Amino acid sequence: MNMAKDKKRKRIAVGGPSLIRRFLFSRPVMLLLLLIIALALLFAFQSQVLSGLSTAWEALVEACGWGLILVAVVMAFLGWMIWRRHVPVFLRKWYRWLGTLAFIVALCGLLAFFKASTGVMSEATLGGRLGLASIGAPDAIGALRLAGIVLACAFLLAPRGSWRLMSGVASALADSYRRYPLRKYLGRAIRWPWGFYQRHPLHRPRISRLRRPARPAAAPAARVRYEVPRVVEPEATSGVVGKPVEAKIAEDLPSVIEETGEKVEKVAEVGGKWQLPSLSLLDRTPESEPVVVDTERGSRIIEEALASYGVEARVVQVNVGPAVTQYGVEPGWDRKFKEIKEKDKDGNISVRLREVSKTRVKVERIASLANDLALALAAPSIKIEAPVPGKAMVGIEVPNSIAGVVSLRGIIESAPFHKLRSKAKLPLALGKGVSGESVVADLAKMPHLLIAGATGSGKSVCIKSAIITFLLHASPDDVRLILIDPKRVELVSFSNVPHLVTPVIVDREKAVATLKWLNREMDHRYDRLAAVGARDIEAYNKNPRVEQRLSYLLLVIDELADLMATAPDEVERLLCRLAQLARATGIHLIVATQRPSVDVVTGLIKANFPARISFAVVSQVDSRTILDVGGAEKLLGRGDMLFLPPDAPKPKRLQGSFVSEAEMERLVSFWISQQPQEVYVSQLAQELDQASPGISHEDALLEKAKRLALEHRSISTSFLQRRLGIGYPRAARLMDLLEEQGVVAAGEPGKSRQVIGGDDGREVDAK
Repeated sequence: MNMAKDKKRKRIAVGGPSLIRRFLFSRPVMLLLLLIIALALLFAFQSQVLSGLSTAWEALVEACGWGLILVAVVMAFLGWMIWRRHVPVFLRKWYRWLGTLAFIVALCGLLAFFKASTGVMSEATLGGRLGLASIGAPDAIGALRLAGIVLACAFLLAPRGSWRLMSGVASALADSYRRYPLRKYLGRAIRWPWGFYQRHPLHRPRISRLRRPARPAAAPAARVRYEVPRVVEPEATSGVVGKPVEAKIAEDLPSVIEETGEKVEKVAEVGGKWQLPSLSLLDRTPESEPVVVDTERGSRIIEEALASYGVEARVVQVNVGPAVTQYGVEPGWDRKFKEIKEKDKDGNISVRLREVSKTRVKVERIASLANDLALALAAPSIKIEAPVPGKAMVGIEVPNSIAGVVSLRGIIESAPFHKLRSKAKLPLALGKGVSGESVVADLAKMPHLLIAGATGSGKSVCIKSAIITFLLHASPDDVRLILIDPKRVELVSFSNVPHLVTPVIVDREKAVATLKWLNREMDHRYDRLAAVGARDIEAYNKNPRVEQRLSYLLLVIDELADLMATAPDEVERLLCRLAQLARATGIHLIVATQRPSVDVVTGLIKANFPARISFAVVSQVDSRTILDVGGAEKLLGRGDMLFLPPDAPKPKRLQGSFVSEAEMERLVSFWISQQPQEVYVSQLAQELDQASPGISHEDALLEKAKRLALEHRSISTSFLQRRLGIGYPRAARLMDLLEEQGVVAAGEPGKSRQVIGGDDGREVDAK
């Protein structure tokens, strides 16, 4: 015990002076001593300090003006940060301090536009020398400099928000330019003076019309008729080769178009008698913009809906079209993780996940969620294009709440149509794609078009817009039309236009006769091409030995199902032969049907019509029948269609162009006013007059059917069908004719009929 007390006393005795020294050199004492020394120095040098402070204050006020207040606040805040030892935070947020300095300079620059009347700042401005130096001078250029400093201050203080704001403004400007393209209105403004000059030329003053001599009355237009070509017999040319054969063919072949009264002038001489209609006949329909689509909300819903089903994806592109909005979705990754358990120093177990592998999300997983996405987007139906041709994304097409109207004039005035028109003979203005781009095509390169769609889907409007496009850009010397309209209500609007080869055909029997005549005309044209050694109609028309050019022939059939019900075998054979061979002779087909079943659109017809258009159909089976792929059953109708070009692997979705009845009437009236007389082909007219609505008593097969009936005791409809090689509808009509003429007795449908004439036949039952 005594030893411990001695050690304690010894420690206190040794540590006494060190405690006093530690107290004297402590922080509060040192600050107090420094304060006493500073006050002593200020008292000793009072006059010099006050003079220096006054000079410094005037210099600071002259330099910064009223901005000195903000500088004092910033310096005080900086001192507080140093006192609280937040220097690392200051160094990490350096861009904000630069932004603060820019804000001080901007505030001084703003105050520099104002000047004090008295005091130190009267020599400079309220912003001081700093503000005056930042703007240069208080004028417009100074305001622009100030705006630049404020913009730099905003980017430094809030870089993310500034970039987000700038990107939003840029996207809004891009959307505005896409909806209201400046080049479109500038082009119209540039073309307007030229159009006004064409309508009111300055080189034709009104006073000169009084001095012109009266024009002679125009002679009535000559009637035009086609002659059936004479075929050169093989015996007549068997011994002639080389040039004599060509001369013989050219000598024997008559001209397709001959006069009925006076001599017809050459095409080069009468080329100017036709005046093409102006585009002003079509209405400049303002294409109603669809309601503003909230693309950001739609993108967010799609990403969240896919994520809820375990599919990682993000929307990378949005295309707003007239009828649908296409969201371009980029598939993400399927990631696999491994759980790793670790212990910390205290023994606690923590679990973390480590990514071990990742694979791309399959496109089929996104396509299989079509109904779920439609539910999330509250859309009636959506169409998924997986993938979009030429792009590394999946297209999700969502219908707009209000579909826009695509006018035919808008497509014709577009740049793609003008580019195609300069090199194409038969241009087609189809419509607009999902991105709002104009889609055009050349019928001469297709070379035939097959159209299908349910009632009210826009099929007939598409045909009318195609015909109007031809009437706008081609004269009757260039394109002739043959229109077959079994429905009697769609194509009759084009009656009496000079482009028609024959009046609009509404009878099914006459339609078959027209197909036969068109096959003969195709053979005759091939003979004319061979006579001059031309491979197609373009080479023939450019040949210098040709005195009369060939015009393009366009056959339009509005309802194929009615013709197939009349004579399916014959119609299919004639159509397929035309589709296979008629391209080189300038004969092209546009065939439409509202029932795309396999008995109407047969495999042979599909094989010869590589270009197809499908509007809204009832089922996926009909879509596969016309396009070989599904998707047409999800179309919206009212012009929404899928267009399959001959050189494309997948169909493209379009909103078809629209043309009104008033526009058609104006265009037809324009052409009728130039050609009041009907210019039809006489040979075809004679054949159509001979064709009756039903099977006449002079039918060639009726005599054969009579002979077969007299050779047997009873016959049936299927027996006539087998022996004569005809279809069931025609065989049934033959049986009815035999009953009317008293050859067979009446009977029940589907059973054999007793032959009234003939005694020694044998009974033949076709069942």
